[in-house]
Amino acid sequence: MDGPIRGLAMANLTINGKTFTLDVEPDTPLLWAIRENAGLTGTKYGCGIAQCGACTVHMDGVAIRSCGISVAEAEGKPITTIEGLASGSTLHKVQQAWIAKDVPQCGYCQSGMIMAVAALLSEKPKPTDADIDEAITNICRCGTFQQVREAIHTIASA
Repeated sequence: MDGPIRGLAMANLTINGKTFTLDVEPDTPLLWAIRENAGLTGTKYGCGIAQCGACTVHMDGVAIRSCGISVAEAEGKPITTIEGLASGSTLHKVQQAWIAKDVPQCGYCQSGMIMAVAALLSEKPKPTDADIDEAITNICRCGTFQQVREAIHTIASA
């Protein structure tokens, strides 16, 4: 027999509007299917226990930690990663604010942070500081939380 046996564990995922048929087990974390199988590496691995937020994506428009969701749970639901947030060559308003407010330092957590903020602003276009504190639980080791808050308020006041 030539090569590995394919087709025993297949998943159909809709990521950024495209359908991917991936050869993965149903219990594979969505993060790994996105990065390793679909080749979309903007979503980062941080902790592996759904605590840090580096792997945040949108599923059905809701921010989720993709390391804590299985491929089986994600099938049939639209998934958006940082690569799919912009509209063509037009950056999403959160991405624009990130640049304008010079938010990232090392940048590692930023794709997850941007996805969490985009989901918050979709739900609450004018969030209070309490809303931000409740919704944005992503960890940034560089400590750019004040710049994140400033970017959110800039978007909300536009």
